[in-house]
Amino acid sequence: MSAYFDDLEVRDPAERERELFRRLPRFLADAIEAAPGLARWLDGVNPETVTSREALARLPVLRKAELLEMQRQDPPFGGFADARALAGQRIFMSPGPIWEPQGQGVDPGQGARAFYAAGIRPGAIVHNAFAYHMTPGGFILDDGARALGCMLFPAGTGNTEMQVEAAAALKPSVYCGTPDFLKVMLDKAREMQKDLSCFRHGLVSGGALFPSLRVEYAERGIDVLQCYATAEFGVIAFEAAGTNGKPLPGMIVNENLIVEIVRPGTGDPVEDGEVGEVVVTGFNPVYPLVRLGTGDLSAIFPGLSACGRTGQRINGWMGRADQRTKVKGMFVDPKQVADIVRRHPEIARARLVVRRDGDRDAMELQIEPTADANPEIGVVTATLRELTKLGGDVAVVQPGQLPNDGKVIADERDYSG
Repeated sequence: MSAYFDDLEVRDPAERERELFRRLPRFLADAIEAAPGLARWLDGVNPETVTSREALARLPVLRKAELLEMQRQDPPFGGFADARALAGQRIFMSPGPIWEPQGQGVDPGQGARAFYAAGIRPGAIVHNAFAYHMTPGGFILDDGARALGCMLFPAGTGNTEMQVEAAAALKPSVYCGTPDFLKVMLDKAREMQKDLSCFRHGLVSGGALFPSLRVEYAERGIDVLQCYATAEFGVIAFEAAGTNGKPLPGMIVNENLIVEIVRPGTGDPVEDGEVGEVVVTGFNPVYPLVRLGTGDLSAIFPGLSACGRTGQRINGWMGRADQRTKVKGMFVDPKQVADIVRRHPEIARARLVVRRDGDRDAMELQIEPTADANPEIGVVTATLRELTKLGGDVAVVQPGQLPNDGKVIADERDYSG
């Protein structure tokens, strides 16, 4: 049996890039015609010109707060769905609430690739402990496992004792769910004196898989890999196993997706390796989303995977990009910090640090100057006040001194006292 789900996974990276941007203009044209909300959002954009990452980066980033407002004004999907393709489909709800229609086909969330990369093969029995209620997580992985040819038990969440009873009887070799619930099941099985040694593989998402937890699973004979998924796109990226079954560094971006990492609060792509917000463009004709800001932080992982897959890699989930912070009763947004940088070409990077100074909030804008530049502190301070309507200090730091953690606003206030 092949080491790969299909030949698309091992294409020359340049060929994949050409194919994505060959398809994108036609997809955009069709989507604008089918989805009036997208047409309004991309008003004035000529789809024929969006033939490269540089051209795509000139389009606006759609963030979930904006999508939520559009859905409130034009329920349920804000005009971002093709109404002709909704018959017979499910509707899901994510926090907000944001409404998402189910995609078409046997594996619209592209979960099968993630299972295959985790060493799972057709015929395996999968215990799926993702929720099937309201949100799409359970269905995304359910579709993927069945598309691969696995048999699947739709366990859902909760009812731990019943899940243990079911797994002990059915003897699935694969666990699918959040990283920590597998431990809950295993510990409960020990308490109930039930044998769950049937589990040999795990595919997890929806939370952090801490290294110590992965080691504990390995000690119990379970190789657990993780994938990064969202309600809107399904599986965005996934880990792959080496020949020894152990996880390889980074997560491989799924086929049929364009992933960018941008500076939070902007639509500007960052350099490879720099932490920023994950922005995704998909090719789902039912729910065409272009440059959707996920609100998650990650970074491009350099090079190609040792498994032989040639897709772009990211570091996986590294936190949240939504850093909007209330200071002295007023919200400060990462976009305002980005606007300061735009106004001052002598600034390469900036980070707004919020602290407590006695009994009041205090802000300090830390700036890294561009090469050979000498920013005028007074001028930048005036811009900070103009754009945020709040006073604050400005401090120049050495290039490379600001942490590479994706934070544009760092709230260091201690609320424990």
